[in-house]
Amino acid sequence: MANQEVTRKAPIDMLCLSLLCEKDRYGYELSQEIISRSEGKLAIPEAAVYIAMYKMVGKGYATDRREVVGGEKSRIRVYYHITDSGREYLQEARNEFTRMADGVRLFLKKNEQP
Repeated sequence: MANQEVTRKAPIDMLCLSLLCEKDRYGYELSQEIISRSEGKLAIPEAAVYIAMYKMVGKGYATDRREVVGGEKSRIRVYYHITDSGREYLQEARNEFTRMADGVRLFLKKNEQP
């Protein structure tokens, strides 16, 4: 149960934008890459990724483009691209997350049971 709680509160924006720094990606690809790179410890639902990306596009941190893929059974895939303001937001998010993680780590270390 604790792992699910941590997963729900993971910094999805930061994870997605970090991946978009490498190349444009679509939602399912973002979700799968997060799972892969975290060795399954962060199983972010695909829907949560799409919600986060929708909000970040609205804030100007990313843009989206639609491409038709799949030949006969074609479908539309939405690719996301990080913007300059998204890169700035990502740096701020990384700094804040590091500060918070360091604080939690210090707190837990000082409160370890002997």
